[in-house]
Amino acid sequence: MTTSPGPFIPDWEMKSVSAARMRTMAAILRDPNPVHWDHRTVARWGFGERTINQGPLGLSYMINMLHAWAGPTSIRRIVMRFPKPVLDGDRITAKGWITAIREENGETLAECDIWLERNGHSTDRPLEGEATVVLPDTTDR
Repeated sequence: MTTSPGPFIPDWEMKSVSAARMRTMAAILRDPNPVHWDHRTVARWGFGERTINQGPLGLSYMINMLHAWAGPTSIRRIVMRFPKPVLDGDRITAKGWITAIREENGETLAECDIWLERNGHSTDRPLEGEATVVLPDTTDR
């Protein structure tokens, strides 16, 4: 793992966002919003007939990326914006890069910009935000 500012975090991909998972999550979250399971409602909102992914599912793609890169207990802070919906069938890639590294309370922290890209288009970012991640203590820094 590199800890110098600027490099990209390894990508994490969801090859196809699943409408079935959205219905399941709507039930688990007790989310009555029909945009997560009813194609007609989504069409009336102008998004075609593909259901809209819940925000927590989109956020989980970025958390998966950060955990795969820095470990399951690495996230210290995360702030997200949801400018566009993620739709069923989208191929979503979680991406990020390090903007700064600092030491605090004996930990090495990486400040990161993170985002989702839709279908390989770098300008189509349905979610974006920032994260602070503690880097493991390594001897190769």
